[in-house]
Amino acid sequence: MTTRSSSPSSNDPGIPATAGEEPEPTYDDPVGGLVHAAVADRPVEEVAQLITLLERSPEHARATVEALRAVGVDRTVEDVTRLVDLLTRPPRTADSADETIRAAAEQRSLDDVSRLVALLHRTDLEPHCGQEAVRAAATGRPVEELVELIRRLSEERDRPPATEPLPEPAGDGLAPGSVPGKQAARPPTWPGRLTVTALVVCAVAYFPLHRDGASLRVYGLALGMSVVCLAVALLLTLRITAPVLAGAVLVPAVLAAAQLLEGRVPSAGLSRALDLTLAPAWAAGPAAVCASLAALTALLVHLATPTPVRTQAAAPEPEPAAVGPATE
Repeated sequence: MTTRSSSPSSNDPGIPATAGEEPEPTYDDPVGGLVHAAVADRPVEEVAQLITLLERSPEHARATVEALRAVGVDRTVEDVTRLVDLLTRPPRTADSADETIRAAAEQRSLDDVSRLVALLHRTDLEPHCGQEAVRAAATGRPVEELVELIRRLSEERDRPPATEPLPEPAGDGLAPGSVPGKQAARPPTWPGRLTVTALVVCAVAYFPLHRDGASLRVYGLALGMSVVCLAVALLLTLRITAPVLAGAVLVPAVLAAAQLLEGRVPSAGLSRALDLTLAPAWAAGPAAVCASLAALTALLVHLATPTPVRTQAAAPEPEPAAVGPATE
């Protein structure tokens, strides 16, 4: 007589999973599970094609967003950068890439975010992509993580790039084919570092540690003053440019002016927001003034440093050798 092996029914207790084996992720929505599984294992080119096809149908808008965010969170940083490159090629806009960048900058570890920001600024992508990563990290992460991210990006920026050795100069000290001119000049880095440090100190001084019964609008105003300082400092760690330095001068100057005019301007909301700052008024105001002066110094140094321009002499192309019998 043959015996039939029993199989667990719906009323039987579940069979425990094997020790050390992680359960497969479950999705209540089969569409979401299908999208996550597809973007997790397929090549980046096929993922970009999938997203392009989903974007053509308005009814797939939710699935499109889930696919973009899943790539930003689950794939490697290199894959995210590659997908951003594919999603920003003409005639496409950067909207889809922004969704992936925001998901990665808000939910990944600090190591991944710092690598992502560095890759987005090193590759031949639109500057908007790197700026979107900075904005997402500045607004979507805790203040403590922002300070650590600023430190890592500063170290990444100040690390000398790996370059191949320059050729030995010719007899007159110039490279072959070059025209005598100005020597390459690099602006000093200490004004930028000083400005970043001063902005971080200013952001900490204006950070509202406690709400103290203030309204949400007033607390948001106080928190916004601190976050804007940190955002400008984060931008300076990536690239020191004149517009960013001008913003670094303006932001703490506005905070210092608000601190100075607190009792003279009839604004209860502003006065209440300034009362929530971590540092007292006699320390927060000077911190903003010092940050503005440091940024102004860095801006003047940046504008005073000449931009190196190298002009290569156009070498005449050699004439092709005569082919055939010489004429007598």
